[in-house]
Amino acid sequence: MHNESISSDESAAHPFSRLDPGCVLDAVDSVGLHGDGRLLALNSYENRVYQVGRDEGEPVVVKFYRPERWSDAAILEEHAFVAELVEHEIPVVPAMTIDGRTLHNFDGFRFAVFPRRGGRAPELGDPDTLEWMGRFIGRIHAVGAVKPYALRPELNPQTFGREPFDYLVRHDFIPSELRATYASVVEQALDGVARCYERAGRQPTLRLHGDCHGGNVLWTPDGPHFVDFDDSRMGPAIQDLWMLLSGERHEMVRQMSDVLAGYEDFCEFDPRQLYLVEALRTLRLIHYAGWLAMRWDDPAFPAAFPWFNTQRYWQDRILELREQVALMDEPPLWPV
Repeated sequence: MHNESISSDESAAHPFSRLDPGCVLDAVDSVGLHGDGRLLALNSYENRVYQVGRDEGEPVVVKFYRPERWSDAAILEEHAFVAELVEHEIPVVPAMTIDGRTLHNFDGFRFAVFPRRGGRAPELGDPDTLEWMGRFIGRIHAVGAVKPYALRPELNPQTFGREPFDYLVRHDFIPSELRATYASVVEQALDGVARCYERAGRQPTLRLHGDCHGGNVLWTPDGPHFVDFDDSRMGPAIQDLWMLLSGERHEMVRQMSDVLAGYEDFCEFDPRQLYLVEALRTLRLIHYAGWLAMRWDDPAFPAAFPWFNTQRYWQDRILELREQVALMDEPPLWPV
């Protein structure tokens, strides 16, 4: 089993170990924004994100991108998509253009600056809120369907299922006594995913938000605005809808009805995509385990996720995937 501890040498070797408060403030100064010393770390693990107070003007949010995750061009492709959404008056939070650029470099770190936006989490149990969310996601997808990403990957069974599973096996994260059982249930799960995709038929892919859960939506009296397109990629439209659902099956049917009532004002929706809801949930579960493993050399991850890579963790994942295998063979949430 992969070593669960990280030595001080390994911790110091991680690139983010150099990103101390002084470096953050110097980076902000380097683009002429001049922080006043107030610095608040925001909740982010993939990247490092800070709210920075300024001598003049409102505080800004500064995102330092994880080294080697995206190329500069792939980051700029996301920035360009969000800028397109702004042009269509869709409430998103774009990277600020400073000296003609949205992506900046300082001391080996790439970063972008965003205006600070307030708001609270949306009330996803409220039908009107869900319909409102559906309308704006429909508008995002109408723009996202105009042209594809050239550089960002597609969310599919290979990238979110097979590849993270292969990483877990190759890097010996799964306990030896559970490896065969976990591998068997993943294969069953991926077979189920394949059947769901077959039932859904050939579906178009488009530029998505990619991680459209309630935590990436800020609600104000004027409605929602969408933040953090860092996981934006190509995929089926349903990917940006299913994460708004929760509760028992009958509750999710009602929620999906509310979301689609708004969504279909701006985008056509092929109901066969509903065959993909449990398939995409299954892929997310496999991908999440692989994501934690791929980031395990980052000292923030063992500190934040101490339960990962324990015997109990893998036992729970096996049970979870077995449940998903059964759910994927059930009828979809909406009559097809």
